[in-house]
Amino acid sequence: MSIPVDYEILRLIWWLFLGVLLIGFAIMDGFDLGVAALLPYVARNDIERRVAINTIGPVWDGNQVWLITGGGAIFAAWPLIYAASFSGFYIAMFLVLVTLILRPVGFEFRNKVADPRWRGFWDYTLTAGGIVPSLVFGVAVGNLFLGVPFRIDDNLRIVYEGSGLFELLNPFGLLCGLVSAAMLTTHGAIYLTVKASGPVKERAVAYARLGALVTVALFCLAGVWVAFVLDGYAITVAAATDGPSNPLLKTVVRAPGQWIANYKAYPWMMLAPVLGIAGPLAALAFVKAGKAGLSFVMSAVGIFGIIATAGVSLFPFLMPSSLMPNASLTVWDASSSRLTLFVMLICTLIFLPIVLAYTSFVFRVLRGAVTARQIETKSGNFY
Repeated sequence: MSIPVDYEILRLIWWLFLGVLLIGFAIMDGFDLGVAALLPYVARNDIERRVAINTIGPVWDGNQVWLITGGGAIFAAWPLIYAASFSGFYIAMFLVLVTLILRPVGFEFRNKVADPRWRGFWDYTLTAGGIVPSLVFGVAVGNLFLGVPFRIDDNLRIVYEGSGLFELLNPFGLLCGLVSAAMLTTHGAIYLTVKASGPVKERAVAYARLGALVTVALFCLAGVWVAFVLDGYAITVAAATDGPSNPLLKTVVRAPGQWIANYKAYPWMMLAPVLGIAGPLAALAFVKAGKAGLSFVMSAVGIFGIIATAGVSLFPFLMPSSLMPNASLTVWDASSSRLTLFVMLICTLIFLPIVLAYTSFVFRVLRGAVTARQIETKSGNFY
């Protein structure tokens, strides 16, 4: 079969698609996580909690498709990354899956019994389902900058030699976790300013203002840490970018300042951190001006900037190895075959527009704020 796209270009395209899926998940499912995390703080009674829950209840399951698609894309396009990450981050991934499973259970079960203790229990599970994934995803990204303790033997088998979850909870990893949690919680608060009403919306405005400032402050602190404290990774002897996926064909060294080397070589990449800072600040300005829709758009721009900053800082590395730098997985040596990437590209170009069109349709149909009166009169299908 003749494939009209170069292997190198296909790898780069799938690196971009991976970023699109991660950013799509953070923007679309991120506000679900943020609303759930804020549930005890923006809602003071059962009616208010139901208002907050029903802003995300009809859409959370569709939004979570981005996470499932991202996992599938990693498995198919980057099998070595899938193997290494699910070995190194297994306990963290399991913790995320448990809390994500509790989230739909909480949605469906909380109103089955009118007892406040019953509903309170499920409300706390919803909150945990918002906070834990938001924090863990950021911790995982932070540990990529530190390097993951794995080796690759001569048979290309990945051997993880880390000690588990607590090893991931190092100071820089926790800082990145806080960046993620602040970013998504702010996104959720801004979403509530769009979809909620009454006291829930008023409290969400206050949390959105605070969260935007905290997000920018933590993001800048993480940037300073990356630039001046952490050692980065650099390829000194490169393998062919269109060659076989064998990570052991290159030579990698660790050196100070390497995580900002791409910005020096390609100054246009500075657009990513600029958007990561400007997005939340613009969202804050629009919240103060009462323009909730524009605020949500700028919050999404900020999320794009923050995640893109991590991606372009690491490029071409996907998962550096702290134990065996030469085994670090990169865009050029951790992918599936050329044929696999090409077939997946065709499928993506067909189905991704359909998913985006359907998502747009759903949000258009469900437009409008959720009010306490709607909940009390049950004028609709509410949780």
